[in-house]
Amino acid sequence: MDYRQLSRFLGSLLLMLAASMLGCLAYAVYDQEPRLAADRALGLSALITAAVGGLLRWFGHGSSLEILRREAIAIVGLGWSLSTLFGALPYMLSTPSLAPAAAIFESASGFTTTGASAIANLEIWPRGLLLWRATTQWLGGMGILVLFVAVLSMAGGGTKSLFRRESSGKLGEGFAARMRDTAIRLWQIYLALSLICLAGLVALGMPVFDAVCHTFATISTGGFSTRNASIAYYQSPAIEWWIILFMILGAISFMLYAWIIARRWSRWKQDEETRFYLGLLAVVTLLVTASLLYNAQAPDGATAFRHAAFQVVSTSTTTGFITADYDQWSNFSRILIVAVMFIGGCAGSTAGGIKVSRFMVFFKNFARQMVHTFRPNQVIPVRINGVPLTDSYLAEVGFFLALVGFIVALGSLAMAALEPSFDLVSGFGAVIATLFNVGPGLGAVGPTCTYAGLSSPSHLLLSLLMIMGRLEILVILALFVPALWRRY
Repeated sequence: MDYRQLSRFLGSLLLMLAASMLGCLAYAVYDQEPRLAADRALGLSALITAAVGGLLRWFGHGSSLEILRREAIAIVGLGWSLSTLFGALPYMLSTPSLAPAAAIFESASGFTTTGASAIANLEIWPRGLLLWRATTQWLGGMGILVLFVAVLSMAGGGTKSLFRRESSGKLGEGFAARMRDTAIRLWQIYLALSLICLAGLVALGMPVFDAVCHTFATISTGGFSTRNASIAYYQSPAIEWWIILFMILGAISFMLYAWIIARRWSRWKQDEETRFYLGLLAVVTLLVTASLLYNAQAPDGATAFRHAAFQVVSTSTTTGFITADYDQWSNFSRILIVAVMFIGGCAGSTAGGIKVSRFMVFFKNFARQMVHTFRPNQVIPVRINGVPLTDSYLAEVGFFLALVGFIVALGSLAMAALEPSFDLVSGFGAVIATLFNVGPGLGAVGPTCTYAGLSSPSHLLLSLLMIMGRLEILVILALFVPALWRRY
């Protein structure tokens, strides 16, 4: 392990994080909110973060810029962990403030775009801190380390590994040739969608500050709001439909947008995952709409469809905004909501979850195994977008799904021990909502509740689950197995 190289990259990452804090500090000073001191919290946090980042950068001065796979994994895992720890400082130093474990939870929820909150009452917090919450989600949406690659232009031999480990991106020929160019292109698309979303929200009547924060949380599929009632506060169907559109856009692979911009229209026709995902959203929305009408849980068909569409899209894209309490809906609707939580969005998007492509691979392989039961010698390749998948990749997908199931079971057991007052649904809901980066869960952590009342060990456990889910588990687990670093 090249510790000087690791120090150099992590130091640069912290310096970039400090610069983001200074941006929020500038707004806090401009806002001049007299009742609360966001400027002191953000200023001191930026100073501490910059000082540590500068020291790490100095220690790593002169190290190689070429990132090998081992260093890439360490940079990603430690980079997200350090960002979470230093990103928690403003919450601890502000007035009001959060306890250290709750602050780490809030920071992890921001950077991983989970949207679960340990703040009981958002509307008493200073706007400077609310902007910082939203900024962490916007940075975490496309990935702070993808931004790191784009801004610093450090395209070494292992940058491809760094990009893959952090972004879950689907890299094709051409775009994979120069990772720096790919990262910049993705961030250009991300910024363009953000500006369009912001303009629409302002035009529809949302206050500018709220529009900025909700744009950051929508494009990143994060879900942090400036209001306790989330999007329901605005009572505007037009705003809800606009946000639905951009939550869906955020949950589709950004590499697909890059191909379309490059006029490779055939990529859209070949992309099975996006078509399957849009079809899934349509089917589940119609089923939930029918359930709401059948159980008389909506006044009319238009309202039922709008509420169903918003909640289904919000949970399937793992955004976490709410306009209705889906935990009060029928068990049929709740099961569908949980199902789309598990599935999540497309690979290479800002959404969390297991990812649509993995479920497609699993069911195609399942169908192949069924045929093999009757025709064991027949060769049946499993294809995605017309490309045959190797047996090793199929095994990797099966292992990942099994590992997710094990972590959900173990996490639910841990929550039962740490939160004796929780029922089974609440503990299970907290685990899947954080591991899959959704935010709102079920029961005591449902869409109208927060995570404020949890114990410190629970906050730390769920923070770990959020980071594991954002990095797809194995990168974080590798940090706890020192033998891997010595042997490989």
